[in-house]
Amino acid sequence: MHNIVFLDTATTDRDDLDLSSLEELGKITYHPLTGPGETADRLAEATIAITNKVVIDEAVLEQCPKLQLICVAATGVNCIDLEAAERRSVPVLNVSGYSTDSVTQHVFSMLLSLATSLHHYAPEAEQWAESPMFTRLDYPIFDLAGKTLGIVGLGNIGKNVAKVAQSQGMKVIAYARENAEESGGIERVSHDAFFAQADVISLHCPLTPDTENFINQETLSLCQPGTLLINTGRGPLIDEQAVAEALRTGQLGGAGLDVLSTEPPAADHPLLASDIPNLLITPHTAWASKESRQRLIEGVAENIKNFK
Repeated sequence: MHNIVFLDTATTDRDDLDLSSLEELGKITYHPLTGPGETADRLAEATIAITNKVVIDEAVLEQCPKLQLICVAATGVNCIDLEAAERRSVPVLNVSGYSTDSVTQHVFSMLLSLATSLHHYAPEAEQWAESPMFTRLDYPIFDLAGKTLGIVGLGNIGKNVAKVAQSQGMKVIAYARENAEESGGIERVSHDAFFAQADVISLHCPLTPDTENFINQETLSLCQPGTLLINTGRGPLIDEQAVAEALRTGQLGGAGLDVLSTEPPAADHPLLASDIPNLLITPHTAWASKESRQRLIEGVAENIKNFK
């Protein structure tokens, strides 16, 4: 029987998930969170580790000779020293595709809020009573229909976002790169044309040396004034200081960000400044619908079953 240790259940479970698929696979110990100095001790007798964000590096692996499998309760595996795991013949398995619907929903929650100024009007309900007419037109509202959505990254999420955008009457273009995956009929355009044409830019690409700071002062200067930016991918895809300044000047008309370069961010993070207009920030929750988190748990369980 496997001895399974889940190092950070609080990152996935709000006490609202069915964990029975994991509990059927062996003896399991749950830890809501695990600090850096606690990891090796908690995995000392484990044959299987489950982690979302807890780092398992070479120093930890050296102290865990019984470990046979690492399951990452996420798609990204950057919290694991993959080379050290491979040297010890410890497979590392992740879960992909579980959050497509949740992230797509979040993209459009942010985009629709920016388009309707919902985030401005809703907190000011009491001011309606002071209006001299039946409505208030204090903040701009515009149709998504007829606008151009530029997508960077046409994986499952990018393609799903494109489908929803098209249903809203938006034109969809994609940033072209060499050896790109099948576009599903979406027009690919060059670097400069992408930034010049997009009314909205939505980021769904992996973080690589080529995509780090993909949104920066230079690329922002190519955008139409008032362009909207949505990032539910990875925080370092954008130069955060450049985005803050572009929002202040109006080069960006608004932004919805679910990820930042450091999570949680420091209190003095440049995008948490109080003078930045039309900025929506959510705490890395685009993936976190209950259905998405349950699919993630089932994916981890399936990886363990297949390993057995």
